[in-house]
Amino acid sequence: MSADPAEPVYRNPVLDADWSDPDVIRVGDDFYLTASSFGRVPGLPLLHSRDLVNWTLVGHALQRLEPESEFAAPRHDCGVWAPSLRHHDGRFWIFWGDPDRGVFQVNAPEIRGPWTRPHLVKAGKGLIDPCPLWDDETGEAYLVHAWAKSRSGVKNRLTGHRMHPHGTELLDEGKVIVDGDRIPGWFTLEGPKLYRHDGWFWIFAPAGGVETGWQGAFRSRAFFGPYEEKVVLEQNDTDVNGPHQGGWVRTPSGEDWFLHFQQRGAYGRVVHLQPMRWGGGGGWPVIGDDGAPVAEHRRPDLPPQPPAAPATDDDFPGGRPGRQWQWTANPRDGWATHHSADGLRLTCVRTPDAHDLRALPNVLTQRLPGTPCTVEVDLRLDDGEPGARAGLAVLGDAYSWIGLQRGPDGTVRLVHRFAETVADQERDAAPPRPAPGGRARLRVDIDAGARCRFSYDTGDTGGTANTADTGDGAGQGGFRPSGQVFAATPWRWVGALLGLVALAPTGQGHAGTATFTQFRIRIQEKRADR
Repeated sequence: MSADPAEPVYRNPVLDADWSDPDVIRVGDDFYLTASSFGRVPGLPLLHSRDLVNWTLVGHALQRLEPESEFAAPRHDCGVWAPSLRHHDGRFWIFWGDPDRGVFQVNAPEIRGPWTRPHLVKAGKGLIDPCPLWDDETGEAYLVHAWAKSRSGVKNRLTGHRMHPHGTELLDEGKVIVDGDRIPGWFTLEGPKLYRHDGWFWIFAPAGGVETGWQGAFRSRAFFGPYEEKVVLEQNDTDVNGPHQGGWVRTPSGEDWFLHFQQRGAYGRVVHLQPMRWGGGGGWPVIGDDGAPVAEHRRPDLPPQPPAAPATDDDFPGGRPGRQWQWTANPRDGWATHHSADGLRLTCVRTPDAHDLRALPNVLTQRLPGTPCTVEVDLRLDDGEPGARAGLAVLGDAYSWIGLQRGPDGTVRLVHRFAETVADQERDAAPPRPAPGGRARLRVDIDAGARCRFSYDTGDTGGTANTADTGDGAGQGGFRPSGQVFAATPWRWVGALLGLVALAPTGQGHAGTATFTQFRIRIQEKRADR
């Protein structure tokens, strides 16, 4: 959430949504952050801050996933894993691991681009979480990466390589420089970030699993080791489970800070900012409150900035979605129509998977906020044929959506459907209701615990909001509740998503369009269960 610069402290998390596996750098007076984007497009989000607390989304470094054919359908646990962001020789560099393809990199002269197309630095399965280092002392370049057991049969170890200074290729076959199996009690070692400090090579790397683990630091006088290790951040008696995987950054005044994530179920991996200092107990870094995460802390010694956060609301000027939106796979021409007015005009894409939103590439998504909120959007289902539908979804391993569908007789009705995690198709969450004029205002109230309450306003009668749901749309107007409470669920590595979708069953010809306007997210005060 954004922070008031007048307050002397900030509160965690500083990014209260699923900005998974963050990495951060400083260039001059500016801080930049990127995060995992997995199979969503565009990928590699780029965030900017001047105070490490207030962040805005300024773009993406990856416009399409490659090979394009492999990401024509959703692959929520594939694609871009745990990128590393660096600035070297006047350019920005991002390295990431595709667990099925290998280590990739892109680079650009400015954070907003233009970014190069992905370059495969090292091919192989299970190569994940790469991080480069250009050593200014020696002129050498290095790269370290972890392993995904699901693809390679190997995990809990870090492999180091010498790298060509151009960042285009590795110069050796690699050597295991940290073997977690040889460290008592350590498992699932991953996410390394490589630094040079005070004559040492440093690797910051978490272990123990994203929900239950800890943050470690390793150091050696030589890149290829041997390394000694120390746990530098763990949950202790706080409610920050598994403080995990992030990056170290130093301010112009010499303060040190560490950004990392916390796994929060359906909300995904939210980002915390921890104070850090060097020199504790033999020169090791001390993170947080003597190794425990802080809930709040004195703000960094940086010029005050106005409150800011990545955008959520959207009027879709010219029919274009804002930067906060991502497709669930590589987009195709014709899914969204550009025009001269406001409003997102989505084509009702014909698909054999109309019974399961999880299989659709043409769902436009953004992150679920990590605090209680109300999500609203206006929807109009334009001329189309029977079966055309569109709506607002909360999407994960299970999902629920509310929207409009044209029936066999040509009339439009309000529909509300859901699918359980184990189900391969959706079913009704509430009976269909009349939607005069083919319009509706759709709402989801999301409470603590990511419990979602759906409601709608079709504008068919006057009256007061939040009246009892009769099941047939009759009675007083205003927002009326629909269906049972739905508990949002994450994907395998991704938090739940908010989605806008338009689709139609298979057939011939154009199936019509749906227009979304005035998308709004209103953050609420946290309130008790009800």
